[in-house]
Amino acid sequence: MIEEFSISQLADLMHSGEITSRELVSTYLDRIESIDRSGPALNSVIEINPDALDIAEMLDQERELGQVRGPLHGIPILLKDNIDTADRMQTTSGSLALEGSHAAKDAPLVARLRQAGAVILGKTNLSEWANFRSPHSISGWSSRGGQTRNPYALDRNPSGSSSGSAVAVAAGLCAGAVGTETDGSITCPAHANGVVGLKPTLGLVSRTGVIPIAHSQDTAGPMGRTVSDVALLLAAMAGGDPEDPATLAAEGRFISDYTPYLKPDGLKNARIGVARNLFGFHPLVDKVMESCLEIMKACGADLIDPANVDTADKLAETEMEVLHYEFKDDLNKYLSRLGPEVQVHSLEDVINFNEKHRDRVMPYFGQEWMLITQEKGPLTDEAYLKALETNHRLARTDGIDAVLQKHSLDAIVAPTAGPAWLIDYVNGDHSLGRASSLPAVAGYPHITVPAGFVYGLPVGISFIGAAFSEPLLLRLAYAFEQASQARRPPRFLPTAEIQP
Repeated sequence: MIEEFSISQLADLMHSGEITSRELVSTYLDRIESIDRSGPALNSVIEINPDALDIAEMLDQERELGQVRGPLHGIPILLKDNIDTADRMQTTSGSLALEGSHAAKDAPLVARLRQAGAVILGKTNLSEWANFRSPHSISGWSSRGGQTRNPYALDRNPSGSSSGSAVAVAAGLCAGAVGTETDGSITCPAHANGVVGLKPTLGLVSRTGVIPIAHSQDTAGPMGRTVSDVALLLAAMAGGDPEDPATLAAEGRFISDYTPYLKPDGLKNARIGVARNLFGFHPLVDKVMESCLEIMKACGADLIDPANVDTADKLAETEMEVLHYEFKDDLNKYLSRLGPEVQVHSLEDVINFNEKHRDRVMPYFGQEWMLITQEKGPLTDEAYLKALETNHRLARTDGIDAVLQKHSLDAIVAPTAGPAWLIDYVNGDHSLGRASSLPAVAGYPHITVPAGFVYGLPVGISFIGAAFSEPLLLRLAYAFEQASQARRPPRFLPTAEIQP
């Protein structure tokens, strides 16, 4: 059952000499071949790093010499295919328009992971362009990678946009993975695939070298089978970057080791607000949440119930306005730096490519959001500036901050989202609801932890906190995880366990 081992357990095996990094990489590659590319055919890994075995062997040699870089030394991880790697792998955001694009240098978060000793095993499939092409999209589908499937029920959607990262972690195809989120793209697929996902505070992890949607909300974050795995990955990924001004605000907030915060009694005397106005989109999810709240109370938490965030339903319009403006500006900057071997160097080029290759790129849904985005003006437009100010006021000042301060809370809890929906090429995604928008728009941290099951489909519980409260959220999430032991590995069933 090595596929269920934590990063720390794998590190212990390598330390004792029971397994090498090369053997571990080989084990995961075999599992990818048998489960991801055949068998259940999860289709979560879009590309394998052809140098992974050689890198692992080099790290094994370092270990033999007593040169162990840290807890990630020799640990194989996967990266979402919108994160630059300066190697033989492509970075395409799942789009055929970027096929053949090889980054000139590693994204800083990748460089940090390599320096920490992680083996970049490959890239994961995703919702194309991180799910910012059309409101009728099918999460987990990309024109380059095809459809990723949920390992708990193969006819169910894995959610997105970090679909492949979540599925690969759930199915034991890697020790951990990296996703990215603008609004829900780490936490929603983590929830739907029964793993832990952390969206960090904006600026804790550099955004440089990540194919963007919107700089005011984008961040990469770790995904793992346990909270401790996520904590180890976050410590390695986080750090300053002179090319990313958001990391300047995080100066002094970078923590080299989060493990001291992982305490089984971490819920004792914690003040946790229950955001009841983020409940109610599915009765069975609510039932699971009530059990979770009882666990927290039994662990000594002081629940303030309700502790509603009244601005939660007022963000949709201004959030989309900001995303459309920033997507055009940010994507044009990224694409303009690509080399001549790439066919597109602007959003307009992407739109034209998609239209020219409609049969392959848009067989199920169009590019309505890209068309809206292309019509937007510069970031000096009053409409953009006003929407951004409104976002920050509603999500931060009058939103999360207000509720935390009013009730003297450590964190807010809510159901992460609804159960995974059926893969539907006719109607596209049909999510019932999610808790991600408030922390996403605020740029605040949000961690989801497995909470239980609805008809055999995993559901998660979200812990949301103030800016740079990752240590506190990890403490609470770890204590809940240890008390609940809710996660179960997937069985690759053809459909959900729905009883009459």
